[in-house]
Amino acid sequence: MTQDRKNGLIIGILYIVAAVTSVIAVVFYQSVLSEQWYMSAANGLDAKVLIGVLNDVCLVGAAIGTAVMLFPYLRRWNEHIALGYLCFRYMEAVFIAIGLVSILGLLHLSVHYEEGNLASEYLHAAGLLLQSFHRWTFMLGPNLMLGLNTLMYSYLLYKTGLVPRKLALFGMVTAVMVFIGGLLDMFGIVDPISTAKGIIALPVGVYEMSLAIWLIGKGFHKQNLEKLKRGKRKG
Repeated sequence: MTQDRKNGLIIGILYIVAAVTSVIAVVFYQSVLSEQWYMSAANGLDAKVLIGVLNDVCLVGAAIGTAVMLFPYLRRWNEHIALGYLCFRYMEAVFIAIGLVSILGLLHLSVHYEEGNLASEYLHAAGLLLQSFHRWTFMLGPNLMLGLNTLMYSYLLYKTGLVPRKLALFGMVTAVMVFIGGLLDMFGIVDPISTAKGIIALPVGVYEMSLAIWLIGKGFHKQNLEKLKRGKRKG
């Protein structure tokens, strides 16, 4: 197995890790993102929330990993766009990391509520602040930043032909969709947790899983990869 084939395999696995951990984190955070968030510790859900946090940590690592592994290939076609992809992917990871800190803050407050150490008016105000903080970081990271970096790397994959062009084109479409979903969320047109938002955001997850399966099963197109290494652009 060549190094390029190994790299494709690693990138595919990282995309799957990112997809799986992101879903687990969202599901396990429900108790601290609900109106009764302060009861999380009292209801014995603190361990579940912490598992969600660990999954988000894995998500951050996987997101950065895909950026680091893809960048050397994408920069051969257009280094400026590839660098933009790298930066926006990092920003996505940063927003996710900041968001998980707010989750830990909510969990910490719920522990104090269980012990009776906080006045309810201060507790609810702090909880609302942290929930709002998480909502905005989620909208900025896995929506707007994800849309931008997905559009950039999918465009470069399309131009280089490293993966099927139809797949890369599908990626560009899903990137625009998730970005628009983030804007609609920002302006209050759709609810962040709604069927409409899910329908808009789901295709990008399907794209990432499809790309992962292709890279694991097939890897990069060898012929186009060799042309790229020789500096020949495929138009």
